[in-house]
Amino acid sequence: MPSDPQPDALLTLLAVARLGRYTAAAEVLGVNHSTVSRRLAGLEDAMGGRMLVRTSSGWEITALGRRALSAAEAIESTLHDLGEDTGRDSLQGMVRVAAPEGFTSAFLVPAMVELQRTHPGLAIELLAATQRVRQNRSGVDLEIVVGRPVVHRAFATPVCDYSLRLYAAPSYLERHGAPASLDELSRHPVIYYVESSLQVDELDAATLRLPASPPSIRSTSVFAHMEATAAGAGIGVLPDFLADVDDRVVPVLRDAYAHPLSYWAVVRDEGPRNQAVAATLEALRRIVDRAG
Repeated sequence: MPSDPQPDALLTLLAVARLGRYTAAAEVLGVNHSTVSRRLAGLEDAMGGRMLVRTSSGWEITALGRRALSAAEAIESTLHDLGEDTGRDSLQGMVRVAAPEGFTSAFLVPAMVELQRTHPGLAIELLAATQRVRQNRSGVDLEIVVGRPVVHRAFATPVCDYSLRLYAAPSYLERHGAPASLDELSRHPVIYYVESSLQVDELDAATLRLPASPPSIRSTSVFAHMEATAAGAGIGVLPDFLADVDDRVVPVLRDAYAHPLSYWAVVRDEGPRNQAVAATLEALRRIVDRAG
């Protein structure tokens, strides 16, 4: 006779369902890949069917797996309550967040410092990524993207709004003069992303209103844009939440140009019920509200 489903196997299923990868779940659980495979094989024997199927977006839960997932979430919730009853911090494990580097520096790092200070048993990994939303979110708990995403089998929520604006170093403007209109930007090097490597349509559209400019410094890093602008290499197209607090640069054509954008948080279907993900989003919103 098959044995009953084991709690550790159910929690393993929960980790794989949230992360989409055996290896990522193994790291979060503190076990190896073969242990994850063995636990899930035992769970499938006990349940009498497949728990997961492989798709282009990672491992996805089956209908039978969702039944087991409800039991796994009940176990997780009970362990959470038990930890609170004993006075022990119940938020343990690891949370992985992928986000653009500008957002990471301004909002994500301060939020995660506060979160980790409150929950020292929670490990946090931050992955720098400025790219369009991935239909395959395997290996991360939470992804921050630019622009409202179109996603499948996922949950998306807005985080904050910002704008790309024009900035320059005062020394640059003293040498070359300040442009009086957008048309006059054609005489100034414009510092921005490398067009051929830019993956986000909303960021690509930021320069459509700007005229062709002389050869300039281009980079895949927003911090390179910031440093090149501050060093007087030209006029930078920069996020206002970074440039407005940097006294090395000043606004240019403030009333003539602004490219509004927004950051969104995306998690797999099972993600919003992950206590670490929920705590991460809450911490992010606190920092964003404080900055606003």
